Amino acid sequence: MAEPLLNIDNLSCGFHTENGYIRVVDGVSFDVEAGKTLGIVGESGCGKTVSALAIMGLLPQPAGVVEAGRILFNEQDLTKAGHEAMRVVRGQHIGMIFQEPMTALNPVHRIGRQIFEALTLYESGLDQAELRRRAIEMLEQVGIPAPAQRLREYPHQLSGGMRQRIMIAMALAGRPEILIADEPSTALDVTVQAQILDLLRSLQAERGMAMIFITHDLGVVAELCDEVIVMYAGRIAERASVGQLFHSPRHPYTHGLIRSIPTADTPSKSMLPTIEGVVPKLTEMPPGCRFSNRCPFADDLCRKQVPPLHPATAGHDVACHHWRRVEA
Repeated sequence: MAEPLLNIDNLSCGFHTENGYIRVVDGVSFDVEAGKTLGIVGESGCGKTVSALAIMGLLPQPAGVVEAGRILFNEQDLTKAGHEAMRVVRGQHIGMIFQEPMTALNPVHRIGRQIFEALTLYESGLDQAELRRRAIEMLEQVGIPAPAQRLREYPHQLSGGMRQRIMIAMALAGRPEILIADEPSTALDVTVQAQILDLLRSLQAERGMAMIFITHDLGVVAELCDEVIVMYAGRIAERASVGQLFHSPRHPYTHGLIRSIPTADTPSKSMLPTIEGVVPKLTEMPPGCRFSNRCPFADDLCRKQVPPLHPATAGHDVACHHWRRVEA
């Protein structure tokens, strides 16, 4: 079996606040294989984006810290890499599309200037004419019409879908081996969302890059990903291939999420199943399973002992003491 392109080993990170240290990601481990798409799914605040920022070395400073664990890329531990080493990794080896393109793009600079800046980081010695030619070529690759005109415009003059395409173009400027897409279609309407997903899929096939796709939308996961991690309150609840996860979920949380998705057979105006309760606060995490206050199978063991992430079947890991009781 080939070595993974990226290995996250027991990663824990969080933030120093006025109320003390708060751990946001707790003991997360996963691999990313070349050419494959790993989906990370979960509710807002579960640690998806913080995990991605830790990989990129972009946790807000000085509050954000990687407390423990390793992030191995090309046999280099990125948690120990210096500032200059991370500048080389970002963009040239690992690119990232940020969650909100309107805030990720600088509102006071034209699109052309921002793309030129990205290009000069990865391709030295380009004159102004070559920069312009390369920028237009990049915008054409991501399907932006009239690219020469767009270079003269500001972010607020473009639609959300076009801004997101520009962010994709800039993330791919250095031809990275891994692309991290942090909810790239969340703020877009359904039609534009489908276009962005098709674009990412075609660019991935063309370039052979791996992708980490962060989302809260299980429908997108089913369409785009090869493997899925379900996160809950900073920990991994379940890890499996897409087929295994949707056909045989083994964690009560995953099972509840999938049951709540309407299907073509769902009766009109019927009540969908819900997961009762709320996610515990980061400052008030229970000592055992963090889903225990919402789980129909929870008992004293769940409330006292953290369930390890262990194999339910081959290639299908679950962190639940009672996973055998969850309906397939």
